Amino acid sequence: MPTNRLRRQIAWEAARLMYARDEAEYFRAKMKAARRICSGDVKPSDLPSNREIRDQIQALARMHEGRRRSEKLREMRVAALRMMRILRAFRPRLIGSTMTGHVRKGSDIDLHVFSDSVEAVAAALDAEGVTHHVERKRVRKQGSEQTFVHIHATDCFPFELTIYASNMAHYVFKSSITGKAIERASIAELEQLLEREHPDLPLEEAVLEAESKVDRFQIYEMLLLPLEQTKEGPKYHPEGDVLYHSLQVFDLVRNERPYDEELLLAALLHDVGKGIDRQEHIAAGLEALGGFITPRTAWLIEHHMEAHALREGTLGVRARRRLESSEDFEDLRLLAACDDLGRVAGVAAPDVDEALEYLRELADMCDR
Repeated sequence: MPTNRLRRQIAWEAARLMYARDEAEYFRAKMKAARRICSGDVKPSDLPSNREIRDQIQALARMHEGRRRSEKLREMRVAALRMMRILRAFRPRLIGSTMTGHVRKGSDIDLHVFSDSVEAVAAALDAEGVTHHVERKRVRKQGSEQTFVHIHATDCFPFELTIYASNMAHYVFKSSITGKAIERASIAELEQLLEREHPDLPLEEAVLEAESKVDRFQIYEMLLLPLEQTKEGPKYHPEGDVLYHSLQVFDLVRNERPYDEELLLAALLHDVGKGIDRQEHIAAGLEALGGFITPRTAWLIEHHMEAHALREGTLGVRARRRLESSEDFEDLRLLAACDDLGRVAGVAAPDVDEALEYLRELADMCDR
């Protein structure tokens, strides 16, 4: 096979792996792609550069995401500006795909932040109610090991903040793709970029709108966590608390319908009302979730107790016919079956963070 054609094929397969999030690093993606395409050894000259792979990723993004990709880029840049203003004291710089315009589904917003105190950065996020966690990652390069500190923050988009010492604010960071100085923008430079590329955008209004957007996954977490202290009677719920039960039900449904976000949300959230009003838990839960779930998820939660009555043979004929007329009837039956099965003491179940992260990634895949 001619070398140029082989490079293109490897670049395309590596891009497909990275676009689908099967691989996150260029080197691993190109080596896996080479093994899939070539039966024998691959010469280093046959391997595409990181830039070639990135270009193919962007071609995939244009193919699959179309106009929505441009709209999302604008929204991500506005969200980045808002976050950078929150972190103004730490001289933030926007880098990565949100800066260069090479965003795709699942892209996060990357910032460099300069501070000698990780706690100070975390406190600034806490003051704005931004959910986050700190990660310390060891990286070995050229025989030496270095620890990088990242803060993963969740706002209307996911952020990765890399913390560097305050005296590195003017350090020239190199791109792993081009080998040249990375493109980055200060707050003022990002404001100028937005005004230049989106001249019709009322910038301050857009920032205020981004600030007012509520991350629905934070709402889910807020409603789920109190359920750990909401105990059930041992006769029907030997597993103990409502949160443990809800996570079991979520896991059971995930085994059956791993890509049905709406059904998975119904499984996870079907009992959140018990932390508000045990007597009217369905109505209380739906009221609290109003605007943060789809009509289908709401319908599944609303009727899950009727589905139990149907399983027990106590549901009236009219109510049964009404449920059976819905295109989501079989999904409702599955939810009720998993609701019954998710009552086992001591069984392994995901925690809240794992469940919500799974759903968030699923939503990113579907661009919701």
